[in-house]
Amino acid sequence: MCGFVGFTNYIMDDGAVLEGMMNTIVHRGPDAAGMYVDRDIALGFRRLSIIDLEGGNQPMFNEDNTLVLVFNGEIYNYKQLREELQAMGHIFASSADSEVVLHGFEQWGYDVLNHLRGMFAFALWDKEEKTVFGARDIFGIKPFYYTVTDNNFIFGSEIKAFLNHPEFERQLNEQALAHYLSFQYSPSEETFFKGVFKLPPAHYFVFKNGKITKERYFIPKFNTVPGVVEFYADEVDKVIRESVEAHKIADVEVGSFLSSGIDSSYIAEAAKVDKTFTVGFESGEGDRYNEIGFAKTFADTVGLKNISKIITAEEYWQEFPKIQYHMDEPLADPAAIALYFVSKLASEHVKVVMSGEGADELFGGYRIYQEPITLTYYDRLPFALRRVISKLCEHLPQVRGINYLVRRGKTIEERYIGNANIFSKKERDALLKSNIARQTPQPKVLCDKFYDEIANKDDVTKMQYLDINMWLMGDILLKADKTSMANSLELRVPFLDKKVLELALTLPLDCRVHTETTKLALRRAAEKTLPRVTAQKDKLGFPVPIREWLREEQYYTTVKEHFTSDTAQKYFNIEKLVKLLDTHKEGKKDLSRKIWTVYTFLVWYGEYFK
Repeated sequence: MCGFVGFTNYIMDDGAVLEGMMNTIVHRGPDAAGMYVDRDIALGFRRLSIIDLEGGNQPMFNEDNTLVLVFNGEIYNYKQLREELQAMGHIFASSADSEVVLHGFEQWGYDVLNHLRGMFAFALWDKEEKTVFGARDIFGIKPFYYTVTDNNFIFGSEIKAFLNHPEFERQLNEQALAHYLSFQYSPSEETFFKGVFKLPPAHYFVFKNGKITKERYFIPKFNTVPGVVEFYADEVDKVIRESVEAHKIADVEVGSFLSSGIDSSYIAEAAKVDKTFTVGFESGEGDRYNEIGFAKTFADTVGLKNISKIITAEEYWQEFPKIQYHMDEPLADPAAIALYFVSKLASEHVKVVMSGEGADELFGGYRIYQEPITLTYYDRLPFALRRVISKLCEHLPQVRGINYLVRRGKTIEERYIGNANIFSKKERDALLKSNIARQTPQPKVLCDKFYDEIANKDDVTKMQYLDINMWLMGDILLKADKTSMANSLELRVPFLDKKVLELALTLPLDCRVHTETTKLALRRAAEKTLPRVTAQKDKLGFPVPIREWLREEQYYTTVKEHFTSDTAQKYFNIEKLVKLLDTHKEGKKDLSRKIWTVYTFLVWYGEYFK
């Protein structure tokens, strides 16, 4: 696991500039560094050694030095590809998995991407064609950012590296702020830095003659095949265990995160790792925010070692600014901080961990997926009537029950933008001062293209498809990559595997979601080897007591200072911010997610713009 940076076109002191950019992301690769610089391009690399510890350094070259590669990720089928390419005459200089990308490109061109099984982002410089070719894996597990300025192409694993380039101008993208207030993450290709973009998952790009072109090389397509849960449970168990074995490939020890739920427990048991890692939080509500007891009991039952740590409120709040710096863009998911602490704990013992990200999106794990199939007497009313009621209720005070009537009078495409829906457009426009931000389109506009791609499917499948394309990359995998790499730890996600996806896309709806539970086929598969209480346990997902903390005087005061700061006055109507905070503190409403979303942005802004 590693990080890379690069830019095209010669600039004064380009080697020194490149080194400064590399040093900014040293946490991604503290073991080694490498540079390639010529009159056309500068490429820098930081390495966390996992496979071929002695060799495998980058930038990496092909046999005649016409191609130069910087690569971040792991290719789990690299041994098979290596044998195939050697049989075709290609000569390998190392045992590193990344070298198959070089020779695969020589052999298959852009189609090399369809041969790769793994997580990756890379850039490949073709000296003869004067082009940069690069790509991102099908899920977006590994990040790739870029900007084009005056024909210069600046790119890398983290945006913060761009700040060291003399031609990069740091400006806030206010439209991203507006979207973020609805989604709790940055949901589009645009980032919070004006002119900086994310390469979307399953896309490749070509940069030549000052211009970038992008193409999508893979689209997940649901094609359900009838079958009973028992049959699919057997198939799910087979493919997950095979994926876990593939993800264990390493020349260093591999551990696993462990919560109290099915996803990480399934992975840890299947991998038979020696060490698992868990964190919990101090709270006055018993074990609600502490999964350590559950995790230790499970670990003891299946014969694994569990290493755990209780995180205090003081630690959480103290580390929060540093964590937002590592995120590159604000992310208001409180679980991101929990993931940072468990990564920090694991990094003291191992270099690689497995985790359970992706199971909910692929197998139908979120409770909200039950909404379309949970019908009530109200749903028997004609939709046209419910729609009229919905329109009327939108203008009423948002008291208990009103939001239900609003949602039940809208199509899934109108009401579902993902797992987080923090501020409505009306709410965010009232909160924001900026005219640019207020002119940002409805949140659903960003979702429309994905809904269009799956228009003929049922509502649950539409929700899953949207989350696979937006929520998974924008929230789940962003925090997984940035919090683990901040601690120089490689995080692997066996559920997010090409073969696992192929099977998940065939599951009938009744093998994914039921009115009484979620992830039916996955839970039934897990029951083969896991205690039933674990296989059937509801999802908690690194619960954090933000709601409680915001009602404590110390943290209420901390947030209020930010809500009345110069930055807050620049972007927000601070009277409305303070009212949100006071209403929550007085116990009238749980507004913790709204408060935390704004507070996160203000803290992040302080790290990058103050």
